[in-house]
Amino acid sequence: MKARLSASRERIVAAALEIMAEHGFGGCSIAVVAERASIATGSVYSHFPTKGHLFAEVFRTASQREVDAVSRAAALETTVAERVTAVIETFCGRALQSPRLAYALLAEPVAPAVDAERLVFRRAYAEMIADYVAEGTASGELPQQDPELTATALVGALAEAMVGPLAAGVAGPNTVRDLITFAHRALGVST
Repeated sequence: MKARLSASRERIVAAALEIMAEHGFGGCSIAVVAERASIATGSVYSHFPTKGHLFAEVFRTASQREVDAVSRAAALETTVAERVTAVIETFCGRALQSPRLAYALLAEPVAPAVDAERLVFRRAYAEMIADYVAEGTASGELPQQDPELTATALVGALAEAMVGPLAAGVAGPNTVRDLITFAHRALGVST
């Protein structure tokens, strides 16, 4: 019984995530999710008491995938500059592959529960980058700076810099290259 409930919940989240990737949160109604998941609308509510709860879970699922992908890419590199480059290339590259989903995750107006989750995941990115900055300042690769402040500012700048181009459909390779240059300058990476 427990496994069946868990599988049903996962099907609901997967269906909602597919719809969100196609149409954003705005196109993701409970009825449409239920239809895509091949269950009754009332069944969605047995797992998620409100649409906000469902959206928060979908956001957590999608965002964790993104954080994990960025973390894996950065872990393959050795210098701080290479790690930050990997973070930006992976973050932006994945956003460009699924711009509607990326816009929904970054900025689409939605339930307050999702806005709270956005802060959690921005913090996850910032903590990752802060660790790299702290390592770089300790090794002398980067000039002395407040790793948490620098990381938080970089995460905010990256997200904000991607929102407009994603919404307009004009983000491309130059955007990624320019963001890498910006990040390296902000960190004080030697050229």
